[in-house]
Order: sequence, then structure tokens, then C-alpha cells
Amino acid sequence: MLKLIRFLKDYKKECVIGPLFKFLEACFELAVPLVTAGIIDTGIKNHDIAYIYKMGGVMVFFGLAGLICSLTAQYFAAKASMGFGTALRTALFNHICVLSYTEIDEIGTPSLMTRLTGDINQTQSGVNLVLRLFLRSPFIVIGAVIMAFFVNVKLAVIFLIAAPLIGAVIYFVMSRSIPYYRRIQAILDRVSLLTRENLAGVRVIRAFSKQADETADFNKTCDFLMNEQVLAGKIAALLNPVTYVVVNAAIIALIWGGGFQVDTGSLSQGEVIALVNYMSQILLALVALANLIIAFTKASASAVRINEVFELLPSLTEKEQQIVLRSDQPRLSFENVSFAYQKSEADALTNISFNVPAGATVGVIGGTGAGKSTLMNLIGRFYDAAQGRVLIDGEDIKNFSFAALREKIGIVPQKAVLFKGTIRDNLRWRRKKASDEELWQALKIAQGEDFVRSKPDQLDTMIAQGGKNLSGGQRQRLTIARALVGRPEILILDDSASALDFATDAKLRRAIKQETQGMTVFLVSQRVSTIRNADFIVVLDDGRIVGLGKHEELMETCSVYHEICLSQLEKEVAA
Repeated sequence: MLKLIRFLKDYKKECVIGPLFKFLEACFELAVPLVTAGIIDTGIKNHDIAYIYKMGGVMVFFGLAGLICSLTAQYFAAKASMGFGTALRTALFNHICVLSYTEIDEIGTPSLMTRLTGDINQTQSGVNLVLRLFLRSPFIVIGAVIMAFFVNVKLAVIFLIAAPLIGAVIYFVMSRSIPYYRRIQAILDRVSLLTRENLAGVRVIRAFSKQADETADFNKTCDFLMNEQVLAGKIAALLNPVTYVVVNAAIIALIWGGGFQVDTGSLSQGEVIALVNYMSQILLALVALANLIIAFTKASASAVRINEVFELLPSLTEKEQQIVLRSDQPRLSFENVSFAYQKSEADALTNISFNVPAGATVGVIGGTGAGKSTLMNLIGRFYDAAQGRVLIDGEDIKNFSFAALREKIGIVPQKAVLFKGTIRDNLRWRRKKASDEELWQALKIAQGEDFVRSKPDQLDTMIAQGGKNLSGGQRQRLTIARALVGRPEILILDDSASALDFATDAKLRRAIKQETQGMTVFLVSQRVSTIRNADFIVVLDDGRIVGLGKHEELMETCSVYHEICLSQLEKEVAA
């Protein structure tokens, strides 16, 4: 938690005022038993009604003053804790946004979501309780013991015995329950993962009639979570009974010992009542302190998980330096590039080398897991090559800022991702000020103009989250159009026409060839028909280039490409 204190820097005033007013409330609370003792020993004993009314008014004043102090403390504590949570949530989200694919893959999306929501809420609650109770509870305990000595030294010894006993009980309960709370947070990650997978893959689950299996898996995880929470609850449930036993035993001792002293006249009845009240105050303060410790323990466990994200630095860094682009160099070059995913034993790409001139259309083909998408991810610098270099116009892509590099590149990923909003909003992601004419031109090339014009609101048609109200082919065409807006120098279509029929796919390829003059285009596909007319084709197998050339050349020289063609086309067409 100490590492997260920096997010309270804008709330220093609230962090002082909140505990201060709780401290004042505790002072008023400690004064009440003495007033009660005065009412009993003076007012009731002497039948002095005026004194009783006077002291009763003082008690009402203390009560109202304590209430005002409590409300003030709660207001400033809530303001500080909410501000802390907002600042922390914003900082964590911004930090996650600068992490590369490598770091996000390492932690996992479900875990990041849990840390960004549940863990931050937990730390926020912990800060709130700390600001309210970290001064009040210890002061009440210490103050009650001191006040007891002012009342009667002999009976105050009972306080010195009872307070440490209650503290020992709290320590025992907390030390046993803390490990459970930490495990519970980890299990919540698993629950979040299952929930996300089931909601995202609901169609697949139903298609294979796996609802019962997924429900059973989810219930098993939830049962495990419940069992851990029950065990933690059982241990925590010991707190109140055991502390009440200690406190009630102490009260019995006070009344028993006080009775003898009242008989001898060395102690008044009001003072006995005051001592009992002070013991009750100690009990309530320590129970509140125990709740604070529980909340702080949960907050600390969550803070550790949040700090793990902050400590994870992005493996990709951008440079701000002068870039010299050379027109006499290839538009894109791979120089002996090798790459392996984190914690992977084998390379995903090995010794990749080829050049792409400006305006060329490059087909990339290979079996599943051959490294096609990985190769495209290196161009956009979503990962850094382990060895070798990737160059654009003769300049290493590591010398570009991320914004400058990705301004040159239009990427259409395998999975068509759209965001909630209008079609116009989604198409303007590359260029915010793109005109409607530019949007329609991009839609025309992407073969999406007809279906958009058929919508009543056309470009103002609302898209549901993830594009759920569109077909797979419509989503793909919109993502292609989005990449084309602003006319990037390099266009990457990563198997982005898989949901299109062959006729639409052919029209798309024809439109891209005719309308994107000067643009370097990468066509990544499993379909030979999609890439066969490319200027040259890169054939990948197990992360290595096994063929490089035109369709006709590869049919003669590359056995892998030959087999792919024969598996998709009739021999006559392939020939």
C-alpha cells in the first residue's frame, strides 16, 4: 500500500482533516463516561434535578459535537478515498495502454480486468477505513486505559490485562485469515476468466451443446471460491465471541472489585459505571480496529497485484529522433529477422529476409501456425524482433515513434473488431477529420458501400458493441475500409477476407489493385486464389521462408506451395 500513497498527493488536506475530526470525536466520546459518573454520584445521589439537566445537556452537546465531527471526517475520508481510486484507476489504465502485447500476454486480459476493477475498489475501501479509524481506534483504547487510571488505579490494572488479551485474539484471527483473503483474490481472477470466455464464446458453446460442461466448470470454481470464503469467514467469526468473552470477564471483574471498594467508600457507584463504559469503548474500538485490519489486509493483497502491473515495464520503447527516409531503398525490408514469444522454447520466425518495393502487392501464405500473423505484427512493431531488423524506406522501425510508424500502416487484423458507435465514428479511427467523401471511397474499395447505403441512417447507423448487429462479412469490410481511410503507405490485410464469398473477395482484390496505386499491400490468406496474382508470394512453413516468388515459379520450385495449391484447386486450374 505504501507504494500507492503517491495517488493521495492531491488530497493532503483531506488526509489530515479526516483523521483529525475522528480524533476529536474520540475525545468527546471519552468524556461521556465521566459526565455519566457525575450524574450518578452527584445528581441522582443528591436528587439534584437541575444538575442532572445540566449534565444531560452537556452529554447532548458532546453527542452532537461527536456526530458533526464524525460526518465531517466521513466526508473528507470519502473524498480522499474516491479521489485516490479515480487517480489510481486512471494511472493503471494508462499504464496498461502503454504495455506491449508481450506484457499483456504475460498477465492475461481477465486478470488485468480484475485488477482494474475489483482490486482498485478494494484498495479504495481500505484507504477510506484507514483515514477514518487509524487514529480513532488506538486513541480510544489508550485513552480509555489512561482515563481508567484517573478514576481508580487498582481497577485500572484490569484494563492492562484485558486490552493485550483482546489484541492477542485479534492478532491470532488476523494471522490465520490473511492467507485466505489473498487466495480469494487469485480465485476471483479465475472466475473473471471463465466469465469472459463464456460470454465471448457463447455461440461456440451452444453450437457444441457444452452449456452443461461450462456451467459445471464455473460452479466448481465458484464452489472453491465459496469454500475459501467460508473458511476465512469461520476464522473471522471467532473474533466477536472471543473478544466479548474477554471483555465481559473484565466487566465482571470490574463490578466485583468495584463492589468491594464501593462498600468501603473508596469508589463511587458512578465511577464503577464509568469504568464499565470505558471497557465497552475499548471493546468497540478494538472490534473496529479488527475490521480495519481485515479491510487493510484485503487492500494490501490487492495493492500487491496492482503494483505487479505498475512494475511491469513495456518492452517496447519509442525514440524521438530525426528520421531520414530514402526513396532509393525498398519500402519494407526484413534483414535476418528471428522472433520467439515469451516463455516459448521454439522460434516463431527464423532468419526471415526479403525486400518489398514501394507499390508492390505481397502475398503471404502458409499452414496454420507458420508465422504469418507474427510476421505482420513485426511490421507494426507490436513485438520487437529478437534478432535482425525491420526497415521502412531504409530506416529501422525502432527509430520511429509509435504514432509516426502506425500512421504509415493500415492494419486489418484477423479478428474484425468494431466499437460501439456509428459507422462514421468507426471509420474515422485512422483519421479523425476524414470527410464523408473519403469514407465512401474507402467503403467502395472495401466492397462495403452497397450495404451501408442500404441502411436507413447510412454512415450514422449505430453499431453494437463488437459489431454484433452486423454479419461477419460486413464487419470485415468495415475494418478494411477503416484501414484504407487516410491512404496508408503500407496496407496489411491479415486473412481479413475469410468471411467474404469468392465473388466479393475477387472484387475486393481488383478494387485494391486499381484504387491503391503506390500503396504497398500485404495479403495474408489461406486462399491461393487471394494471393496468386500478387507481385510475389512469401511461403512460410514453421517460421521459415520456404518459397519466394510468383505463383508460376513457386508451383515449380516450392513443394509446400504446390501442395497448398493442389489441396484447393483442380490440377488444371493450378497449372
